[in-house]
Amino acid sequence: MRIRLPGYAQLSAPNARGLALESCRAVLEDILAKETIYDFASRQESARQLEGRAPVYAILLPDGCGAVVVRRSMRGGALARLNSDLFLPPTRGLRELITSLRLRLAGVPTPEVVAFVVYRAGLVLRRSDVVTLELAGGTDLASLLGEAQPGERRARALEDAAELVAALSRAGAHHPDLNLKNILVTGMDAGGLEASCAHILDVDRIRFHFPGDPMVLQANVDRLERSIRKWRERRGLAIDDAEIEALRARTMDLAT
Repeated sequence: MRIRLPGYAQLSAPNARGLALESCRAVLEDILAKETIYDFASRQESARQLEGRAPVYAILLPDGCGAVVVRRSMRGGALARLNSDLFLPPTRGLRELITSLRLRLAGVPTPEVVAFVVYRAGLVLRRSDVVTLELAGGTDLASLLGEAQPGERRARALEDAAELVAALSRAGAHHPDLNLKNILVTGMDAGGLEASCAHILDVDRIRFHFPGDPMVLQANVDRLERSIRKWRERRGLAIDDAEIEALRARTMDLAT
């Protein structure tokens, strides 16, 4: 079945299929003629390795496609301990692309998906790569809260997080893995704190419900609070109950 989305084109290469921004299709197909996008990214001398279930690579794609992040889709949830990149078809790539488009249309900041690619792994199983635009100057919320003493910078990061979770909830988007590492804040070091903005990452597991559903809001707030408390207990994150309660209250206010 061929999927058509505005602005995207079908990718076709030996043992690989997917969708890519029309402006980057030719570049990606040139890479796919020789190797996977992930293998290409991993061997670039200028690649920066980022955290993830498997290594994630930030690279510059040729021919003006820009700075991107390339990751191999890995099993999550209860199956994460298997450290497996094998899936039964369909993989999560198309879901992530459609979810990203839907979130951005709803005003929820999230990186643009440049492409997803699915590869055959034997007769039945599949692997997949996802390529997203890199958000320049971004820092995850865990790192920001870990480095910042109480003050304007820390307060701005928490306000950005509250605005993001409220926007997710207004869109009816339940993120079951909402945590400090998949909230990325940009603009903290350029243009003043007022230019900062929080973006949601790892959107492939998001499920949509009725916009503004109070149960979605509650679930998102509870999940983020659980992540904060886990970071405090296991990694010594310096955040007190008053800040956590203030974040909860602010998110609730913004979502209504």
